[in-house]
Amino acid sequence: MSDLARAAELLGGAGALLICAGAGMGVDSGLPDFRGGEGFWRAYPPYARLGLQFEEIADPRHFADDPELAWGFYGHRLDLYRKTVPHRGFALLRELRPAGGVRVFTSNVDGQFQKAGFEHVAEAHGSIHHLQCLAGCTTDIWPADVEVAIDTETMRAGSPLPSCPRCGGLARPNILMFGDYEWVPDRSQAQLDELTAWRRNARDLVVVELGAGQAVPTVRRYSELASAATGALIRINPREPQIRHNRGVSIAAGALETLEQLVSV
Repeated sequence: MSDLARAAELLGGAGALLICAGAGMGVDSGLPDFRGGEGFWRAYPPYARLGLQFEEIADPRHFADDPELAWGFYGHRLDLYRKTVPHRGFALLRELRPAGGVRVFTSNVDGQFQKAGFEHVAEAHGSIHHLQCLAGCTTDIWPADVEVAIDTETMRAGSPLPSCPRCGGLARPNILMFGDYEWVPDRSQAQLDELTAWRRNARDLVVVELGAGQAVPTVRRYSELASAATGALIRINPREPQIRHNRGVSIAAGALETLEQLVSV
């Protein structure tokens, strides 16, 4: 039996479905792949000229040291994700309706699953569509109902920058960044708690993991944990499809291509 056929058989017998998604899920929607410095710099040439890697610009210290630079990057991403249309693979996943329901666990901050109509999404690293106070005057988290003007030549933001409605100081995205000790996790934790409670009662759970690499292993670890008892894991990844101890089905291909093939098996 082929890997695709095995994956289709698993999905056909699923009593509940957990979708685990990393950054590779967005590539088929046209979102940039930040894998390695070259990929990031292709998407954002001004940072190549500055010699800044993704890990460096995605660092909360820039909001204090150079807020125009920080909001230039995050404001551009916020606008990009607002304009991006989720690819057809999201709709194909929505067509899977096991009796025990569907949940999503993702490290992505782009809000694409919600835009595609998924109701139960656990965003492990937060959401770019929500803000928090940089100074920490409050632990409130609020929707990012802001427009940030960006100079695309310099990738710097213009005034006014997003501000905290309580203290008037600078706001920042409610995202877990690199070396981030000030992230307010309350919103994401509530989502994770709901997911954990659902998993306790999920029967015949099948896990589909899409586009989750080893560089930031949050999603891979969660999908392996969730499927540890049964091995009912389908890992879809064009570059890193391997599963430890072969506890599941590995498919070395992209998300959209594989999902389209799965529904036609």
